[in-house]
Amino acid sequence: MPRAFTPKVITASDLLEGDVIYLTEDDTWSRHLTEAEVIDDEAHAQIRLLDAQSQPDRIVGAYLADVTIGANGPEPAHFREAFRATGPSNYNHGKQELAG
Repeated sequence: MPRAFTPKVITASDLLEGDVIYLTEDDTWSRHLTEAEVIDDEAHAQIRLLDAQSQPDRIVGAYLADVTIGANGPEPAHFREAFRATGPSNYNHGKQELAG
């Protein structure tokens, strides 16, 4: 029996800056997971992923990531996505520097 489709967001890396980014409902990219479009339908998710992958001049490595819905919107469902959302791990810069 196939697994039920769970909520997803589309994530990728910004081609020029390398930051983790998320596709929003209005077809822009955000560095904030809370602004990502949450997709509940598998067919719609595949279409949105194809849209994202057709932007090789802007992003690299787009894929669907599982999320849960929290008080402030989507939250990572897996450690890998929580880790990616905090930014690079080699030293504090970007998102980590802003978090203080």
